[in-house]
Amino acid sequence: MNNIYRIANDTEIRTALTAAAETLQKGGVIAIPTDTVYGFAAAVHDRDAIERLYEIKERSQNKSIAVLLGDAEQAHLVAHEFPAKARRLADKYWPGALTIIIRKRSDLPDNLTSNDLVGLRIPDHEFTRELIRRTGPLAVTSANISGQPPARSIDEFAGLLGSKLDLIIDGGPSSGGIPSSVINCEPEEAVVLREGAIPAQELLAC
Repeated sequence: MNNIYRIANDTEIRTALTAAAETLQKGGVIAIPTDTVYGFAAAVHDRDAIERLYEIKERSQNKSIAVLLGDAEQAHLVAHEFPAKARRLADKYWPGALTIIIRKRSDLPDNLTSNDLVGLRIPDHEFTRELIRRTGPLAVTSANISGQPPARSIDEFAGLLGSKLDLIIDGGPSSGGIPSSVINCEPEEAVVLREGAIPAQELLAC
């Protein structure tokens, strides 16, 4: 495949950042590395590109898609507001393997989530954060067919799904492998929906 960009040195990183940003801005769907697993990504305000995410993954549209940020300042582009308990968690665990669910802005595409909430995360991966700082927030879902294990390297999805993607960023094997923990900060008392890399008890204590 000629749409794979490796990022093993500074020159490759610069080339890959430019190519990935241009592809996303043109409505493309790409694969990116994160600190946990690989993900399929589209611009968060591009309804058609998000629709392709669902098709590539064979994912039910009843399942929402999370949003990755480049830094906490981008949260206002996606969130209706950022409550105090969400900010405490973000200050302690971002960048890192924590997805914080809060109320979304009304101008986001209706196919991003199945309700009025959205999950936000900042990955602990410098290339991906820099890409998102250039493009704005990205709708990202794990790089796999729905129901299958998430990919920790491009070898685990490129052969089957690579032809459906516009570009693949090869950052080598992911260092994580454990999905992010997910906490809903909209109820009066926050609720842990998935215990992943961060223990539920630790999140609730925060």
